[in-house]
Amino acid sequence: MNMPRGSNLDCLNSLNKNRMKKIVFTLAMLVSLQLSQAQIVTPKASPSAEIEQVVGLTKFEINYARPAKKGRSVFGDLVPYGRMWRTGANENTTIDISDDIKINEQTLAKGKYALYTIPSPNRWEVIFYKTVDNWGLPQEFKEELVALKTSVPVQNTPHEVEYFTINVDPSSDNAGNLVLSWEKTMIKIPFIVPTHEKAMESIRTLNAQSKASDYYAAGQYLYTSGEDYELALSYINKAIEMQPDAPYYMLRVKSLVQAKLGDKKGAIETAKISLSKAEVAGNADYVKMNKDSILEWSK
Repeated sequence: MNMPRGSNLDCLNSLNKNRMKKIVFTLAMLVSLQLSQAQIVTPKASPSAEIEQVVGLTKFEINYARPAKKGRSVFGDLVPYGRMWRTGANENTTIDISDDIKINEQTLAKGKYALYTIPSPNRWEVIFYKTVDNWGLPQEFKEELVALKTSVPVQNTPHEVEYFTINVDPSSDNAGNLVLSWEKTMIKIPFIVPTHEKAMESIRTLNAQSKASDYYAAGQYLYTSGEDYELALSYINKAIEMQPDAPYYMLRVKSLVQAKLGDKKGAIETAKISLSKAEVAGNADYVKMNKDSILEWSK
């Protein structure tokens, strides 16, 4: 028995309505789930910072949080004088050093330390502490865990620093400063790194398997450090022998070493070859340097 046509339409409409309800319900559930999983994203009051800096051959890695001034009076107020400060915010400010270094005539062994300070108007005490898993200051400060303690003078900066800042500032291949600055206050913690010792130790490993680039690096270092010009020349010559089509920069260093040894005639001859090769290579800097040196040594 056939159903009336109107009944078929009513059934289809009812099915479509049910389907739409299910779709709407499913979409609503998905939106609700997404909202429940959403996270509020806001900037940190004290953003994290990571620093990596090589001084000579020594690597420094620093991790710390940077509190902001935000119109507040910092030293002597927010950071009281005469009390230990975590030197940053949140977890320990840490410094990881790849070699033993010297700070104010004291040795700080390679390793990772928490950095604490005791600010005062004219000088700060600086403390490198052996445990680094404290939130802020240790619950119990132990003198036996102090790896190094020193004192440095306060300097005033001409401009105001909004966020607490730590930098590793090299002054040469052998030395530098750990610099802390905030508000208009800055301290510099001087250090000496064992660059020369490590370089000479490496040079002493030269052997029959060493490459031309190794001998060149050794000769260049001995020249720039003023350590031993005779040995520097022998290493540069060895590099040139191993690489007959020696590049202009290698010949440039040889000419400089020859000049240091008083052999200006030989230095000029070598510089002319370096100049010619630099012109072919299109290196204007080396062209100029060689021309200037030839003129100077010809006087």
